[in-house]
Amino acid sequence: MTQPGDTITNSRTGQRMIFRKTGRETNGTLLEIECYNPASDVKEPEHIHPVQESSFEVISGRLDFEVDGRMQTAVTGGVVTIPAGIPHYFWNGGETDAQPSMHIDDFFKTYFALARNDKLNKKGLPNLLLISLISLKHQHEIRLTNPPWAVQIFIFSILVPVGRLLGYKAAYE
Repeated sequence: MTQPGDTITNSRTGQRMIFRKTGRETNGTLLEIECYNPASDVKEPEHIHPVQESSFEVISGRLDFEVDGRMQTAVTGGVVTIPAGIPHYFWNGGETDAQPSMHIDDFFKTYFALARNDKLNKKGLPNLLLISLISLKHQHEIRLTNPPWAVQIFIFSILVPVGRLLGYKAAYE
């Protein structure tokens, strides 16, 4: 269970998150994360948050975003708000570390644990069985944009029992 003050690090990207407010303590109304992003051309997979808005405030440095197919850069003091259901991803294409604030928790903890345990491929994705379990567990918080969600649900629903049978879980710490 994520607690305020918990810190997780993505060993693949170097991204570090400190949980300031969690969904549990705000009754699901807010997740506040202090996030540090080292300069890198490594991008996270494009995804959506189906029912929640994401807001990033860059405290220092720079972050590059692709939001709904459009590129934008936010620098110190800049804010980027991404409405629910809009495809996006971000990375720090600058030369110094960036520190944004943003919103989600158990998903990040799992994802970073997989990165730490070298369970992500070069594109930053776990194997299809893990993707199936994690995606269905967090379907209201985050989704990949490809293939279409209806196709993902169909495939994931078939693969989840196989993944469980092989010992995979939807959450890792």
